[in-house]
Order: sequence, then structure tokens, then C-alpha cells
Amino acid sequence: MQQYFVDQIVNSNELVNLDKASNHHLVTVMRAKINEQIEIVDTNKQVFLASIQSIENKQANLKIKKEIDRDNELPIDVTIVCGLSKNNKPELIVQKSTELGASQIIFVSMNRSITNWKNKAESKIKRLQEVALNAAQQSHRNVIPKVKYIPNLSEIMNLKVDARIVAYEESAKQGETSTLKQTIMNLNNKGSLIGVFGPEGGIDESEIDLMLKNNYKLAGLGPRILRAETAPLYFLSSISVVSEL
Repeated sequence: MQQYFVDQIVNSNELVNLDKASNHHLVTVMRAKINEQIEIVDTNKQVFLASIQSIENKQANLKIKKEIDRDNELPIDVTIVCGLSKNNKPELIVQKSTELGASQIIFVSMNRSITNWKNKAESKIKRLQEVALNAAQQSHRNVIPKVKYIPNLSEIMNLKVDARIVAYEESAKQGETSTLKQTIMNLNNKGSLIGVFGPEGGIDESEIDLMLKNNYKLAGLGPRILRAETAPLYFLSSISVVSEL
């Protein structure tokens, strides 16, 4: 069943319409028919069952049938922070991080980033927010993760979270295996957690020093060295295993 988000509070038995892009997807791409049912998520993160009452001028008119008691969000609020990576890696990170439950994804320029978003950050984030929307609908999330760009790593030091992790390959090389799991268990299925991941070239020592001074814990992500786009997904999968399964 297709799911779409609406920018309003929804009540049972009322009529609603989708935004232009979502309506186009439903009517033109999916070729929806009258009486077909879909799911709607409103700004209160509440899911509803809706049916198509009519289609006029390629606009679907929807009626809310009933509320659905479903919460597909991770029990821990997770922010992913990634150094800028080249090519389509940011899109992959956003898509898969959304599917795996991240609540916020931040891209940041780091010392070893081999690309930069100077003068194009706005267009990049607009595109990535669309990727997050599509992935949230596909995976039946209750929320759409926020995607942001921050030009300097120091700006994330003041983010208010309950626990802070930085994935560091030197920790993995030294056999560190307990920090991530212990941190997740200590949160006890509540609270917030931030994970920082470097670009292709990794995180340099000055950035590690900055984060250590701001209460970040160094964590290995298993014995294998992971690519920039793989590490956040390992991180989120680990959180799901410990907190949901």
C-alpha cells in the first residue's frame, strides 16, 4: 500500500488532497483508481487509512477512513553526521539512513573531504530532502528525516543529545568492540544519540581531539574498515538490533 505525507493535521472522515508531486505519483505514476486505499501521515506523525473518492483533472480527492495505530520509528532518536563524500554517496547515505530510522542527517565539510559544496549547498540539500521524503514513504516511516548542511565541524559540538559517538577506524584497528553496544544499551530505548562519520579520507587527529573535548566517545564498527557510505548504515543497523529486536 502506498504511503504519503501531508502538511496538515488530519481527522477521520474529512477530505484531504496531496501536494502536487505526491498526487502526480499516485495518479499518473501508480495509476490509482477510485476506491483504492492508501495511507496518509499527518504533521502529528499519525497514520491514517484513506480511500480515493474521485479523480478530477488528475487530482485525487481522498477521504480519511480511520486512524492506524502504528509507530515505525526507532526508540532512540538518532542523528547521523557525515563528512562530505563525492559523487552520489550523499544520496545513498540519505536514502538508506532514512530506511533504517535516522531522524536527522547532517553533512559537514571536514578536513579530508575531497569535495566541497561551496555555492551549491542549497540545491544539494533540496535534492537530498526529496530523497529522504521518498525513502520515508517507501519504508512507511512516521516522520521524514531532516537533512542539513553545516560548513564547519565545530558547529555540531553544541547539539543537545544524550550520547555522542564518533566512528574511528584506528579504534577498529585496535580491536575496540564495546563502546557502541554499551552506549546504545545505556540509553535504554530512549533518549538521543549522534554518530559522526568521516569522508573517504577519514577523520584527522585535530577533528578527533575536538570531539574528544566535547564528550564524544571513539568507537570501532567491527574488525573491517568500512567505506564512508557504509559506516552510517552499520551504525543504524546496530542500534536497531540492540534496541528493537
